[in-house]
Amino acid sequence: MADLHVRDDVRKFLEMLEQMGGKAAHEGTPAEARMAFNMMTPLGDLEPVDLAVITDMHCDGPAGRIPLRYYDARADRGDSPVILFLHGGGFVIGNLDTHHPFCTSLAKALDLPVVAVDYRLAPEHPFPAAPDDCEAAARWVASNPVALPFTPTGLVPCGDSAGGNLAIVTARALQKEPADVPVVAQFPIYPVVDSQGEYESFRECSEGFLLTAETMEWFGKQYAAEAGNERNDVLHEDLDGTPPTLVVTAGLDPLRDQGKAYAAKLRNAGVSVREMTADGNIHGFICIRKMIPSSQQDIDQMFVLMNETLEEVGAK
Repeated sequence: MADLHVRDDVRKFLEMLEQMGGKAAHEGTPAEARMAFNMMTPLGDLEPVDLAVITDMHCDGPAGRIPLRYYDARADRGDSPVILFLHGGGFVIGNLDTHHPFCTSLAKALDLPVVAVDYRLAPEHPFPAAPDDCEAAARWVASNPVALPFTPTGLVPCGDSAGGNLAIVTARALQKEPADVPVVAQFPIYPVVDSQGEYESFRECSEGFLLTAETMEWFGKQYAAEAGNERNDVLHEDLDGTPPTLVVTAGLDPLRDQGKAYAAKLRNAGVSVREMTADGNIHGFICIRKMIPSSQQDIDQMFVLMNETLEEVGAK
């Protein structure tokens, strides 16, 4: 840690985790990792924001029903873009509840409806189950289903970590084969975009900062995506035509440099890009605001940039 800037509250959180001991995700089973992540939300994150509407629903997917959760700060909404939120967790852990507090904050701060997707998880459902479910959910939302009490005018895929990857993959799928409404922007938060490259951040943050290189390797084995597949290693694809994008990274994240490489490649492709780095913070900070209070400042900055992007595309 000596050579990297670590915020005081981040350092205290990491020291607490070290003192507590316990298994890292890669040291146990997927079920054990899911239980630990589920327990972290009430301990680590803030209470959900009160909203006018929070409703569980579902849509049909390629392998059955896909659970969804709809959030809206307004009880009555007409035509509107919609945020499609895809949770993180290495494609192995996470669900609607682990990211529930953040989704309420997202809906409130952007004043837009949010639909969160509970896609299938590996290893029980390896690649490409997750992107298949996310694309199916996006197309369902775009189709103006009766279950949604507003008329969608555009989609904004958003997600963190593995969900950031899925947001990008979903946006690309709908770029190639358009849905009933367009993808107007995308918001990947500390996304994984390249399983093949070598990055300095992966070496310098390989251990001691919550997400480790060993855990990343374990997640990859569970997910079992082919190296170079266009629905996984999105950094290596042609990015022309990508919608305006906000890329968020964290300074103490093994994935930091690949996120920055993705933002740079978007710029080189002529895409409108906003970029921010939560300097001195770790991967996963959107879900640990209680344990790392300074994370809220990062999220507030992120929401400002999201709103700027939405204003740019006429979605506000």
